[in-house]
Amino acid sequence: MLIGYMRVSSDSDRQTTNLQKDALLLAGVDNKYLFEDRISGATDNRPGLKKALKRMKKGDCLVVWKLDRLGRSLPHLLKIITGLKDKGISFKSLTEQMDTTTPHGEFLFNIFGSLAQYERGLTRERVLAGLEAAARRGNFPGRPRALNETQLADVKARLANGESKPSIQRSLNLRPSTFYHIINNYI
Repeated sequence: MLIGYMRVSSDSDRQTTNLQKDALLLAGVDNKYLFEDRISGATDNRPGLKKALKRMKKGDCLVVWKLDRLGRSLPHLLKIITGLKDKGISFKSLTEQMDTTTPHGEFLFNIFGSLAQYERGLTRERVLAGLEAAARRGNFPGRPRALNETQLADVKARLANGESKPSIQRSLNLRPSTFYHIINNYI
């Protein structure tokens, strides 16, 4: 069975799903199996898509007018389509002519998967390169240290003189967990 999904980004009357609906009906989707959302594709909470997916069973096919109506990004789109595949449900995008029931469509889906993996790898490389560059400049990610080097030396001296840890912690106005983290990792 063909199940159609349509989405526009706004709930206003200026955007309609008429073009998508006409294309899906022409592709053979029954009007009673059309599901719609009027919400940004950036959100995962899409009631229409959830209803469509809940209605689907093994052997069915989810049909969209265009890929960007289903997913906000390539990795997000692949996650949805892979989830369909795992349930034995095929996918068809009318505009891009992707149809996972055909060898050509399966090939395209695998290329998209490879591109998404490549994109994740490039993103990871950029993040690591940025962290290394920041470290070379003396900048480290995360929250700033609660105590500077002078304060750390003062804490060491006070501990060596026998002052109690709770007393030092209170005088520095630090939470106990922060203070003991500093003691355990920097002193």
